[in-house]
Amino acid sequence: MTEETKIQTSESNFLDLSNLPSMEELLSGKVTESNFTEGSIIEGKIVEKRNDGVLIDIGYKAEGFVPSSEFQNWRDVKVGAIVDVFLEEIENENSMPGISMQKAHAIKVWNRITGECGEGSIVKGLMKHRVKGGIIVDIDGVEAFLPGSQIDIGPVRNLDEFIGQEFDFKILKINHDRRNIVVSRRELLEESRRDKRSALLKDMEVGQVRSGLVKNITDFGAFIDLGGVDGLLHITDMSWGRISHPSEMLEVGQDIEVVILDIDYTKERVSLGFKQKSANPWDNVVGKYPVGASVKGRVVNIMPYGAFVELEDGVEGLIHVSEMSWTKRITKAGEVVSVGEEVEAIVLEIDEANKKISLGLRQKERNPWEVLMEKYPVNTRIKGKVRNMTSYGAFVEIENDIDGMIHVSDMSWTRKINNPNEILKVGEEVDAVILDINPDQQRISLGLKQTENDPWDHIENLYKVGDLVQGKITKITAFGAFIELSNKIDGLIHISQISRDHVERVKDVLQLGQDIEARVIKVDRDERRIGLSIKAATENYSEEALKAAEEEYTAALKPGEAMIDIGEAFDEAMANQGL
Repeated sequence: MTEETKIQTSESNFLDLSNLPSMEELLSGKVTESNFTEGSIIEGKIVEKRNDGVLIDIGYKAEGFVPSSEFQNWRDVKVGAIVDVFLEEIENENSMPGISMQKAHAIKVWNRITGECGEGSIVKGLMKHRVKGGIIVDIDGVEAFLPGSQIDIGPVRNLDEFIGQEFDFKILKINHDRRNIVVSRRELLEESRRDKRSALLKDMEVGQVRSGLVKNITDFGAFIDLGGVDGLLHITDMSWGRISHPSEMLEVGQDIEVVILDIDYTKERVSLGFKQKSANPWDNVVGKYPVGASVKGRVVNIMPYGAFVELEDGVEGLIHVSEMSWTKRITKAGEVVSVGEEVEAIVLEIDEANKKISLGLRQKERNPWEVLMEKYPVNTRIKGKVRNMTSYGAFVEIENDIDGMIHVSDMSWTRKINNPNEILKVGEEVDAVILDINPDQQRISLGLKQTENDPWDHIENLYKVGDLVQGKITKITAFGAFIELSNKIDGLIHISQISRDHVERVKDVLQLGQDIEARVIKVDRDERRIGLSIKAATENYSEEALKAAEEEYTAALKPGEAMIDIGEAFDEAMANQGL
């Protein structure tokens, strides 16, 4: 509701002066025509005092009656006193002039106030009674309206507390047509407060320690009343330590001493600090917590990436998840520590500029990877259980939850392993050789094929061109079949070497698991491949015939077929069989 609306809704509570003449009207021709002109102010004499009022002679054929309620001091009223009255009507229903002392007084006071005191003037008034939207104020007999929003600086919950009190008021608006006045006490209070605040701000200096009262608490800080000026004590300036809400330290109405941090005279804003009353604990943190030192603290906060440990009020360190265990992969700090827990850690690094301390939990123990490096030198043979497999290798447990990895390239001398599940199973116990231990990267490389000699080192003693060999078909591809020979060596029978007749599809002639006799037509030591021919095994071949078969074999291989991945060949073979 606007002030204008409030004023209009409260008009019925005012003494109705709308029909009363102004001073100009009283001095106009109306009152000069007759002393008994209705709407004029005339003199009269009290001729009789009764219990309920007085009779006043105004020079008319009959006296007029004024009730005792129109007199402020009824006891002091005496017969013979001369008074001013307002002539409402020459004769009323009782054939008497209708007169009013109260209205005569109101007109005189109204004219005096509006003549001497315009809008913006300061007047003294008495708060009489409540009305809708505010309070009626008596200003020397004239009623003015004080809106509820203009009573005090802050919201007023109980208007009755102000009834009967006298204050200074500022005239906000005078409506001559409606003959009402709107006043404000709030504007005077705000002006006084502004003057006081301006004087107080001039007296303040950055670095001063001042007393104040906690006026309000929010999520981001507290507002402190410094005696007329409110300052903001931000949560970050309350303590050198960690607090989640200002209410942990302060409560409304509490007396507190604060330090002036900054003053904005233009916006009249003051920034305050409480922690600045004591020394910054980070000033001596390097000397107190040197790198490598063992420290104790309390876990105050846990994030997915690490735990914050309070070493003292205002000094915290972070234990990153990567620094919590040498052997276990920690994904959440809460798996290892909990809020409130006392822990012991090692100082790893100090960043004074950004006020950060890196702590390590695992450094309280010796790096087990270094211990393993001493215990298992390179080429040491170990036995372990396969715990996990990926597409590129298998992880084998060595001891104390430490795994070594066998890469697919270190699983076989003779076969190209695409996936470790081709030769290993989870839970299987295997022999392996330590190839490398890197404590910094926490990696151990193992070799499976290194437990055996490389048959290709003496392949010439095992297979020569022209030898007849036997083996079992292990894989079928579009371009040929792989035969497992002795010493775990695979040979390739290209589709061109299966039969003298044209072969459209390998699987139409050969099947998985079938025993085959073939002749060696090519031994490629560099590529570690053996070429076989079934059709060359059917009769004795001369060197010239073998050489021709080798050339036919080489020419028949499309680019890239000789180097095809065994895993891809296996997948293709499965697809060709409709699996």
